[in-house]
Amino acid sequence: MPDLTAPPEPPEPPRGPRLGIDPGDARIGVATCDPSGILATPVETVPRGAGDLDRIAAIAEELGAVLVYVGLPRSLSGREGPAAGKVRAFVHELASRVAPLPVHLVDERMSTVSAEAVLRDRGKKGKKRRAVVDQAAAVVILQTAIDTERTQGKPTGERVVAS
Repeated sequence: MPDLTAPPEPPEPPRGPRLGIDPGDARIGVATCDPSGILATPVETVPRGAGDLDRIAAIAEELGAVLVYVGLPRSLSGREGPAAGKVRAFVHELASRVAPLPVHLVDERMSTVSAEAVLRDRGKKGKKRRAVVDQAAAVVILQTAIDTERTQGKPTGERVVAS
């Protein structure tokens, strides 16, 4: 039987870039941050489907990522619905694909709404906004995670064990 226990978390956040992932049904937004974990920036929108996990793993390797945060959609009440179930299935596959890189699920309530508002305020409309909203949502997810990391002194969210 495989060992399903995760290795212990380091006593403080690791130094190096992290990835923020916003998985959707059609596209996956990817963001990264500087090695100090101060500022999140967009990277790419990966089409969902064959090869998406390979591309994310390649991005993680290219950027030297030390940790991956994946947004978990919850309702405003904090409950998980069908979308969260899809993300949980996706994140287990991702964790296996990028192992031994740690993968954490973090609450992404309102990340897409926040990203849409920022893009709308910047004058992005229609297809141009849809093309980058997934990256912008990944930035919101990652920025929230690294800000929380700094205040807690350790990685945040729910650690996902590779199956």
